[in-house]
This record gives sequence, C-alpha cells and structure tokens, in this order.
Amino acid sequence: MPTPLQQHLATVAKDSRLRLGLTQTQMARRTGLAAGVYGRIERARMMPSVPTLLRLCDALQLDANTLLGFQSKQPPPWLAPTSQAEADTPGVRRFLRTIRTLRPVQHAALATLARSMLAKTRAKKSGAKKAGKRARPVR
Repeated sequence: MPTPLQQHLATVAKDSRLRLGLTQTQMARRTGLAAGVYGRIERARMMPSVPTLLRLCDALQLDANTLLGFQSKQPPPWLAPTSQAEADTPGVRRFLRTIRTLRPVQHAALATLARSMLAKTRAKKSGAKKAGKRARPVR
C-alpha cells in the first residue's frame, strides 16, 4: 500500500511530466532510470532514493521543496501522522513486514496461534485474581 509521501510524489511527478509534454520513457531517459522504474514511481509503487529524487527535480524542472510538498508553512499532508504505525516499535514493524509475505492459509494459522496465546494470557490473569480470593466449594 503506497504511503502518503509516495502518493504525493507520484502525483507531482506525473503532473509535472505532463506539463512538460514528456512521456514516461522520455522522463526515464532524462533521469537515468529504466522506464519501468520511473513508471513505478509515478504509480506510487516505489519510493526513489535521494540521488534519484535530485535527478527527478532536475528533469522535472522542480525545486525539491515543491516535489516533496514543502512549499508552505504548513507541513505537507503526507507528513501528518496517519495511523498507529508511527507508535509501533521496530520489532512490531519487522513482524508486520514478515506477515505481509505470508500466504492466506498462513495468515489463518498465525491468527489461530495469536488467539490461543491471548486466551492463555487472559486465563492466567483471571486465575491470579481468583487466587487472591477465598475459593468457594464446587457443587
């Protein structure tokens, strides 16, 4: 799923390329990229490296601030926090990246395992609470 920054960059790159009357292939040549790579940038499927961003600015005749959305005092829309992802630890982010590579049947198995782990944790917590109280006889 594209990030807001990828979406912004893709939109600005495409609009600027069209303003210049260039094809994706022509823009790819100007930036020293393969046409498929440039196409992925415009479709928000790839985030270019900093050197590539600089080459894009030159080829699109744009200032880097414009390309990245920093033309006003307000932060660009892509910079605003969008979800819990900013609060996730590196370990959680690594785990989520790994999960995204699994097949649907593996997702189901992992979900079953996670529910089982949560049930055991809840049972331990409720058992600890009951241990503090006087046990009633079972009838």
